[in-house]
Amino acid sequence: MRTAYSVETVRAAERELMARLPDGALMQRAAAGLAAACSDLLGRVYGRRIVLLVGSGDNGGDALYAGARLARRGAGVTAVLLAPERAHIGGLAALRRAGGRTAAPAGAEELVERADLLLDGIVGIGGKGGLRPDAARLAEVAERSRAAVVAVDLPSGVDADTGEVRGAAVRADLTVTFGTHKPGLLIDPAREYAGSVRLVDIGLALPEEAELEALQHADVARLLPVPAGGSDKYRRGVVGIAAGSARYPGAAVLAVYGALRGGAGAVRYVGPAADAVIARFPETLVSDRGPKHAGRVQAWVVGPGAGEDASAVGEVLASDVPVLIDADGLRLADRDAVRARTAPTLMTPHAGEAAALLGVPREEVEGARLASARELAGRYDATVLLKGSTTLVADAGGGAVRVNPTGTAWLATAGSGDVLSGLAGSLLASGLSAPDAGSVGAYLHGLAGRFAADGAPVGAHDVAEALPAAWRDVTEA
Repeated sequence: MRTAYSVETVRAAERELMARLPDGALMQRAAAGLAAACSDLLGRVYGRRIVLLVGSGDNGGDALYAGARLARRGAGVTAVLLAPERAHIGGLAALRRAGGRTAAPAGAEELVERADLLLDGIVGIGGKGGLRPDAARLAEVAERSRAAVVAVDLPSGVDADTGEVRGAAVRADLTVTFGTHKPGLLIDPAREYAGSVRLVDIGLALPEEAELEALQHADVARLLPVPAGGSDKYRRGVVGIAAGSARYPGAAVLAVYGALRGGAGAVRYVGPAADAVIARFPETLVSDRGPKHAGRVQAWVVGPGAGEDASAVGEVLASDVPVLIDADGLRLADRDAVRARTAPTLMTPHAGEAAALLGVPREEVEGARLASARELAGRYDATVLLKGSTTLVADAGGGAVRVNPTGTAWLATAGSGDVLSGLAGSLLASGLSAPDAGSVGAYLHGLAGRFAADGAPVGAHDVAEALPAAWRDVTEA
């Protein structure tokens, strides 16, 4: 499990560790890891031109000490000081002893144009509210440069706790972060500014519960349902799919496709697209009597392509089994009815749907994904899977929000979300909790998207077809 912690938690752990170490030892650990990462990126240090973009405080100190280490190995190192009077005294002295030079921001553009590597030490994890004008100008200069850009702990201009980006920010090729990941390194839009991320262990003792967590293959493998010798289709779980309409029969077909690949023993379908479903998947159990009379299920999926069928949504919400609500179902679901449910509820909106439910512009959700997912989970007293470039799973009960590390931009295609709904609903029926079903479903769906696309356009049916390969990849790792 990859974890990320808030700035407050990281600061507390740093203070506790520094109280037990000699003065400056923690910064030296960080600088050593940073210099090693820069060396690996460059391949050869001797003769390389390195420019440090240095702000005030410890983040600038890390950059200066790392620059000193690289200068001692023969690199030409120049530090551009945004606030010379507040630059880290010890780091600045170390750089000068190693033969490094300093420069004012006014001359930075020419230095950056000739650099092989830029080290972003402008603002650390405590930065809030965007970059000041001089720093913003340096971020823009860095983006135009052909040099490799390495961010110290976090790209300057992004919010470490939320992943928000307000104004200009440094776009890094590599971020070297210390002690633990920060939420902003895993959540868009900030994640796109971080490039590759390298974690340097500096010995922090962190609490068990993180702010954010990302499942890895081994975590997903432990959660996946595996039938026992005595299992039958009913013991493995039956998932009900209430989806589709005369206008959108394909949504029902794709949701059923995802459900058949999700580990449940059987799939029941209820809705007006029965002929299309049976033609494609004859193993589906079909009913035309509505969700209430469809037969026993262990979980329901409702909403994909449902159009205006509010009655089916209402019947599903009144059931006493876990329910996944997607697409049109999100719009048709009564909030009080969702909040009144005693069985788990998993909602799976994209940014536009989440914005409509929250009553805010879509841009607000996309710019503050973590806060939006948490807010929606609280309003509906449900687990929320917020789909997007970084899919988040937030539980109404609080705790760590899960961020999905798999996926590809090619998954932004019609019907992809229907496949995910069926898949996650099937995992609910097999016994997984709503947070686990959502995060495991997103993980497999993202991995299947990568396998299906392989760098080229992909259709939703291709993603469903690749789910068994993704499942095997996880369990055989």
